[in-house]
Amino acid sequence: MENMQYAEELVREFLVFRGFTNTLQALDNELSTDIGKEFQVDKLIDLIFAIYIPRFQVDKLVGLLNFFKQCFSNLSENVLVDTLLKLEGYILRYYIVYAIQSGRKDMVLEFFGINGNELAQKGHDWTPWFAIPYVKNPSLDPQFRIYFSKEWYEGLRLSVRNFFNELFNGTRIPALLKISSEKSTVNHLKKDIKQLNLKLSQLQALLEEKEALIFQLRSAGNAPSTFGTSAGQASSTTSFSGMDEEKNLSVSDKEIDAPATPSLGERELNPDRAVGGPAKNVSRPWNESSSVADIEIENGKSDVSHMNCDDSYKDDGFQMQGEEEFPEVKVDFQETFLGHTSAISRCCFSASGNNIASASVDGTVRIWTYDSSTSASRNATIYCGAEIMSLDWECKSDRLLLIGTADGGIKAWNVDAKRVVCDLNTSEAFPSVLDLKCSPVEPIFVSAAASRRHGSNYIESLGFASLTVWNMKTWRAMSALPLGEDPPAITSLSFNHNGKILAAAATDGMIHIFDMAAGLQITGWPAHDTAISSILFGPDETSIFSLGFRWEDI
Repeated sequence: MENMQYAEELVREFLVFRGFTNTLQALDNELSTDIGKEFQVDKLIDLIFAIYIPRFQVDKLVGLLNFFKQCFSNLSENVLVDTLLKLEGYILRYYIVYAIQSGRKDMVLEFFGINGNELAQKGHDWTPWFAIPYVKNPSLDPQFRIYFSKEWYEGLRLSVRNFFNELFNGTRIPALLKISSEKSTVNHLKKDIKQLNLKLSQLQALLEEKEALIFQLRSAGNAPSTFGTSAGQASSTTSFSGMDEEKNLSVSDKEIDAPATPSLGERELNPDRAVGGPAKNVSRPWNESSSVADIEIENGKSDVSHMNCDDSYKDDGFQMQGEEEFPEVKVDFQETFLGHTSAISRCCFSASGNNIASASVDGTVRIWTYDSSTSASRNATIYCGAEIMSLDWECKSDRLLLIGTADGGIKAWNVDAKRVVCDLNTSEAFPSVLDLKCSPVEPIFVSAAASRRHGSNYIESLGFASLTVWNMKTWRAMSALPLGEDPPAITSLSFNHNGKILAAAATDGMIHIFDMAAGLQITGWPAHDTAISSILFGPDETSIFSLGFRWEDI
């Protein structure tokens, strides 16, 4: 069933949360055999009629039937239970018929030797079948003839299929399997609500515009025959003031190329929020450069077709682009989130966009929401005891936040349970966890850690790099990605859309590309002549964007 895997992930997460490691190991062992085939009807039919019976695997056949009897012995409808018992008898009879048609009477005798006592206790219906191995032509015997016909076999196969379809695809499924569909329904309803709220805001804005126009017509003695109106498109961006004295986060609604208009109404703010003016620009003491690389990756190989590097500054330090190239931006509304007592160094949205995690240099992480209509039940403050160097949200469930610290710690915070569900540590040789990235598909994440050394600035104090792949089910290290001898520190990581390719940026300006399936580096190229601070796959998944800094002044 389509929700089966999601339910299994929920069970695994609960067992990890409670610390039931023995139960988790038993679950994995049971799933490895998975005789129920995830309750997919077609696979079950093939398993019974194309594998177990033709190969005379009677022990597995009986075990499968007993498995279903145990699973559905508590059904409230006696009709289904009786039907399951009848189908069990017919399937075992077909096994005997198939063995006789194949000339394997010895398998029939073996079957009755193992299961004869149990069948004899079920009733007198099985009594004549004990003599079938000794009948010369059972296919001509009036008592057994119908079971040797092709019509009876096709009717049995169809009956088994219809029964399993009714049983598994009907309403008689565990409540745990309904969570995924209910979650999808809730998400759709939330999207509909947001769209309706947006439409309502647009209609209110249009109403105010018309009312203002009517007021102007009434005020003027002789109004012009035509009026021109213009409206800009509104967009919302999130910004944070890193290493700023204000030590706050701000979420602003901005209007581009349009005059600021009064807001329709003020939203109710939480106690830790304040409304302010336009956010201040954060001055940076370093120069910036950016690059974009177009790559083609096919069948595990990578081909760097071309790479364009654009430096936004000339040699003399003056910016090349003029201010006229950028549209005017005016802040129409802004909320400021207070709470951090030190400079903010990291900030990232969750996969759904409902929550934001922010970190400060004093080792605290805050989880909050910027939308007053979103539940604040996940809001929390996490004390890590060391400087936070990396943050990343788990992509699928949107419930786990990974936190990397300067003392080699990696913490997994469950936002629903509001607790650390796993506390990992890198090796002592690589204490600085510079970046963490979760795979968008697989339950794994990659950590970029670095050693330490004496240096005059931040980059020079970073030593060699270490890339480790971690399993988020067992919370153990799976493998280390090869970087060569004495590799420079890796500062940023990025997965592509299917999680098969990982891009890593280093302090020497190199970009490395890894094949996650093979665990090998497949290509790399020098993108900058200085350290790279950030890297990201483009929306077309064939381009990589990187941001480099010159750190001489830091």
